Amino acid sequence: MAHPHLTLRRPADAEQAAPDTGTTAELRKAFAAIRAEQGVEVEFPAEVVAEAERVVGEDHLPGRDERGIELVTLDPEGSMDLDQAVHVQREGEGFLVHYAIADVPAFVAPDGAIAAEAWERGLTVYCPDERAPLHPPVLSEGAASLLPEQDRPAFLWELHLDADGALTEATVGRAVVRSRRRYAYAEAQELIDSGEAEETLALLKEVGLLRIEQEKARGGATLPMPEQEVEVTADGFTTRFRPLLPVEDWNAQVSLMTGMAAAELMLGAEVGILRTMPEPAEEDVRTLRRQARALGVEWADDARYGDFLRSLDTSDGTHLFLVHEATTLFRGAGYTAFDGELPELTTQAAIAAPYAHATAPLRRLVDRFVLELCAALSAGDEVPVWVREALPRLPEVMEAADSRARSVERECVDAVEAAVLAPRVGQEFDGIAVEVSEKAFTVQLADPAVVARARGTAEPGDEVRVRLTEADVAAHRITVERV
Repeated sequence: MAHPHLTLRRPADAEQAAPDTGTTAELRKAFAAIRAEQGVEVEFPAEVVAEAERVVGEDHLPGRDERGIELVTLDPEGSMDLDQAVHVQREGEGFLVHYAIADVPAFVAPDGAIAAEAWERGLTVYCPDERAPLHPPVLSEGAASLLPEQDRPAFLWELHLDADGALTEATVGRAVVRSRRRYAYAEAQELIDSGEAEETLALLKEVGLLRIEQEKARGGATLPMPEQEVEVTADGFTTRFRPLLPVEDWNAQVSLMTGMAAAELMLGAEVGILRTMPEPAEEDVRTLRRQARALGVEWADDARYGDFLRSLDTSDGTHLFLVHEATTLFRGAGYTAFDGELPELTTQAAIAAPYAHATAPLRRLVDRFVLELCAALSAGDEVPVWVREALPRLPEVMEAADSRARSVERECVDAVEAAVLAPRVGQEFDGIAVEVSEKAFTVQLADPAVVARARGTAEPGDEVRVRLTEADVAAHRITVERV
């Protein structure tokens, strides 16, 4: 099955929310089997746990005190692994953004057991029933997490923007910070919309909108794919399609800006690791243009593909088909390490600028090295030897971890979709044909929120009716056919 963007939502009380009986018990077995097949471990070895418990009791706070900055965090409901905290204020006609990132290296010795295990995992892997974290929860959801009203070591970025939202100066250094409040996205959006938001949230909207305009001017592109969520409910697990809230995009723009600042620092010093993606092949862009023209969807001759994608409305079946087809433009993303000589490819095409992963060290291995490297460069210090030595190894480890995480998430969603539909074999559903081949097509159902491969033929963007013929939870497989 093919899927839109996946988000596995798991509230803090997931174990209490979902009963361990019937279909839910079958799903839990399926999730465990998927993790086992992919080599994903939830529990940590005893020596890793012991080291984590020891370092938590030590003092890791740096000398620079920035607890006076009224930082806040914005994350999905129930999140405990809080990597980032933000504060925005006006500075002349522009803005000053303080962006604090969890100081994971303060707790993780380069040659220790925690570090060795993180190399094996690469990423936090999210499943509907539980997560397989990159670091032991006592760190990632405790001592290293930027939880509210807690003194924490952090890499504090100072990002200066002009009145148009363009970045004019960026520095980063270690500091003690103290987040004031943890916002869930929906709560933050409601406060902003009502005009009751505190200054940081109100200015985050201003900065976010300006950064979106900067992205457009650069020629950046965002794929407006519907986001498919797996939710834990009182009855078990279910799926839904959820549009992203505007505040999520505004918050993401700050993270992207920080990653771009990190990339420029490293390129200037000719040492580092970038997140890169080549420009889409001209033939793929021409193919998408031909498809749009054939379907009667306007794409001006002088409009770049990013502008075209921003114009699409995924509530329209034809537009939704084109969004799925546009995934061919976003291929080839990877990690590029360099030391002493700049690589041939230095940009991430969708961002239309050099970019590095630098804002999620609790959940992603590479960020720990990028942050340590950028802090050294910003201070004019030598890059730590352990960082330099790790650079050649990181691309392969991260790409394998990315692939593993995608496979686990995709298969877990397939299993949930099968469970949601299992009691309804033989029933018919309405959907939209979003990918089409000669003898089959992919159909996106709205209710329930499922994407499945269907036998039969359809035209791109057709509204179709399909019959469910099989839903196998253990095999995480759905079979439908056009009526």
